[in-house]
Amino acid sequence: MIDPFIRKLEYGADLTDQDRIDLRDAVLDVCTFKAGEDISSQGEVPRNVHVVLEGWGCRYKMLEDGQRQVMAILVPGDMCDLHVQILTEMDHGIGVLTDARVAQISPARINALTDNPRINLALNWARLVDEATLREWLVNIGQRPADQRLAHLICELHFRLRAVGFADEAGLDLPLTQAQLADITSMSPVHINRTLMTLRGADLIRTEGRFVEIPNFDRLAEFAGFEPSYLHLGGTKPNAQV
Repeated sequence: MIDPFIRKLEYGADLTDQDRIDLRDAVLDVCTFKAGEDISSQGEVPRNVHVVLEGWGCRYKMLEDGQRQVMAILVPGDMCDLHVQILTEMDHGIGVLTDARVAQISPARINALTDNPRINLALNWARLVDEATLREWLVNIGQRPADQRLAHLICELHFRLRAVGFADEAGLDLPLTQAQLADITSMSPVHINRTLMTLRGADLIRTEGRFVEIPNFDRLAEFAGFEPSYLHLGGTKPNAQV
């Protein structure tokens, strides 16, 4: 049930069979959400930690004029804030972009898990990867032109999904609308459409329905300036402790 989460954490630490059992046992409940629903709303008092098992979610902020900025995409295996329960309210919303299944883990279970040095290392690794990814997104939105920006996003999502077994070498399923991609990349839906046409015209990607084929990943990555070290899939230092 929580296997994508475990697969991700195994990049951050060498987990034992008992560690995997403890992670599975920590799940309080699994909730189903419809596309567009909130897992946690901005201003809400946070309670449980959430882990995406199926579908895609996001972190977002709403502006007074109704515009939305997506600040992170959550794919299967991603966790929504390790110790969020210490805050008095959510400063951003966490919603689902597609239909999704999301596990809940109570603060007490999280505290028990962090008593295990291997699981604690893996959870802190995941948190550092989230922070590194946010920094890369700031660079992507602030400095890269539209075609490289969208290409970089595709590269990142392909890399992350492959890491947890939800994509293969050929490409990825991209279940996002052009309006959602616009919220993610700070472009308009019209600009997204034109940029997709540019990438297809250069044969950097091919699309059929929701599937994005990547004919040559190295070529797409070079075009986008994508260098995956910020995802830290090489793990942590030998004998690392926190």
